Amino acid sequence: MKITASQVNDLRKKTGAGMMDCKKALVEAEGNEENAITILRKKGQKVAAKRGGNDASEGLVIAKTFDNDSKGAILALNCETDFVAMNSEYYAFVESLVDIAIANNSASTEDLMSAKYNDSLTVSEKITEHVGVVGEKLEVTNFAIIADKAVVAYNHPGNQVATLVALTSDSADSKDAGRQVAMQAAAMNPVALNKEGIDQKTIDNEIEIGKELAIKEGKPEEMAEKISMGRLNKFFKENTLLSQNFIKDNKKSVQQFLSDTEKDLTVSSFKRFALK
Repeated sequence: MKITASQVNDLRKKTGAGMMDCKKALVEAEGNEENAITILRKKGQKVAAKRGGNDASEGLVIAKTFDNDSKGAILALNCETDFVAMNSEYYAFVESLVDIAIANNSASTEDLMSAKYNDSLTVSEKITEHVGVVGEKLEVTNFAIIADKAVVAYNHPGNQVATLVALTSDSADSKDAGRQVAMQAAAMNPVALNKEGIDQKTIDNEIEIGKELAIKEGKPEEMAEKISMGRLNKFFKENTLLSQNFIKDNKKSVQQFLSDTEKDLTVSSFKRFALK
């Protein structure tokens, strides 16, 4: 049967699939758009099953704020190649997932995946359908929403890294300071907000490493514990956001910079996602 260019274009707009894939699906469906969508979805499922074990280390990370900047959402969608990741349509798709998360105020990745993407598909089903469009494995590797009086989003150029910083004040000066801290978090990759946010297993491991290094350096074993605690404090200073030296003025910690900006201003939480 004759398939018109208008039919192909309409299907492409609804699914994001390539022109030839849309035409083939419409031919197979004998012009029935709903059946053609099902055919494209099944194609995505077949590609997803075939490529499920592939390494997906490329992709994009996008962070956005909403509810008058009192909340922020951040999401990483991985794919297999930078060829796909650099496509403008891929960026639009990832951004649409962030928008769905915002619209549903999703509490977890599971909540997001089960949310409605449109009238006929969940987010999970839409991602599977999009696998058929790009021909690669796609995977939401990280997702979070945080909130406070103000949240600042920072997307590093190239969208390989993004951060969210939640602040205890929503003044203009606080938000400006928050953006600088969000950029710091992107660059310096802190493991936690403060030392209280570091799990005990990591602390014990750092203490043990410190002891072993001290002994290897020839220090008496009875001094190793004290030396390891000193190295642990250095670890806290270098790897927790509020204790790190502020990049633009390394005579101050990040917390000192925030306090100088506005009394009692601090970061209550942050998220930093980078491609895995």
